Amino acid sequence: MASSSTRSQTGDPGGESPSRGDSRKRFATITVIGRDKTGVVARITNFLFEQGANIEALEEQVTRGQFSMTVQTSWREGQLERAEVAGGLQRLAAALDMEIKLRFTEPRRRQRMAIMVSREPHCFQALMDATRSGALKRAEPVVVLSNRKELASLAEEAGLPFITVPWEARLKAEEQALSALEAHEIDFIVLARFMKILSPNFVWRYKNKIINIHPSLLPSFPGPQAYRQAYEQGVKIIGVSAHFVTMNLDEGPIIAQDCFRVHPGMALKEIVASGQRLEAATLLKAVRLYLEKRLDVYWGVVKEV
Repeated sequence: MASSSTRSQTGDPGGESPSRGDSRKRFATITVIGRDKTGVVARITNFLFEQGANIEALEEQVTRGQFSMTVQTSWREGQLERAEVAGGLQRLAAALDMEIKLRFTEPRRRQRMAIMVSREPHCFQALMDATRSGALKRAEPVVVLSNRKELASLAEEAGLPFITVPWEARLKAEEQALSALEAHEIDFIVLARFMKILSPNFVWRYKNKIINIHPSLLPSFPGPQAYRQAYEQGVKIIGVSAHFVTMNLDEGPIIAQDCFRVHPGMALKEIVASGQRLEAATLLKAVRLYLEKRLDVYWGVVKEV
C-alpha cells in the first residue's frame, strides 16, 4: 500500500509554483486517482525524472483503498517535450489502470474559479462584488454550477455561464459537474452555500481546493440547520467557519472563522441575516488567503505562512 502524505501546500499548482518567480520554467500539474497498488509513486516519479522534470511538490494519500496523488512539476526552458510527457502518462494510466490527468500551466496567471451554488444569493453576490471591485484580482470567475435554477439571472448579470446539474442521483450529477469543471480548466472551487454533499470521488480530484462556508463555529452544529440548532439551544455567540472540504462532512481544515453576539430578544430572522452577512465576509477572507498562497495544511490543520 502506498503511504499517506500528511502535509500539503495549498494555493494553485497551476499558478505560481513553489519555486517562485522563474518565468523561464514550464509548469504542469499531474493528478493520479485509482485503486491503491504498489509502486504507483515510483513509476510516476521515475517517468518524470526520465523526462527531465523537477518535482516542485507532491502529495498523495490512500483512503479506504482509494489512491490519489497530485504532483507539481517544472521543466527548464527547452527541456519540456509536451507530446512525450502526455503520451507517456497515458501509457502509464493504461498500465496502472488509473486515471491520470496532465495540465500544463503558466506562472502568475489568475486562478480559474468555479462557484457552486444552490438558492441563497448572499455569498455568490459577495464573490461577484469582490471580483468587480478588484478585491479578488488573483481570481478569474469562470463558471457557476448549481443544483437549482434560482440564481441563473445573477450569473447572467455577471457574464458567467450557469450550468444546472440535477442532483437526484449523486453519482451521475458529480460526473456531469466534474466534466464541466474539467472543460472549463478549473483551478479551485468555492461552495457559495451549495447545499449538497460531495463524495470522496469528487473531493479527491480537488483536494484542498474546495472552499466551503458553514454557518457555525465548527465542529458545533453541523449540517444545514445550524442557525436553527443554535437558536433553539439558546447560544449567546454564533459564528461561521470557512474550511476546505474533505471526505468527512463539515470536518475539513478551517481557514477562517468569525462570530457575532446574540442579544436578548433577538429573533431568528435577525440571527439569520447577521449570519449571512458574516458568511459572505468570512468566505471572501478565506478565498483571499487561498489566492495569496498564505495557507499550509499540516496534519489536517490550516496554518498561515
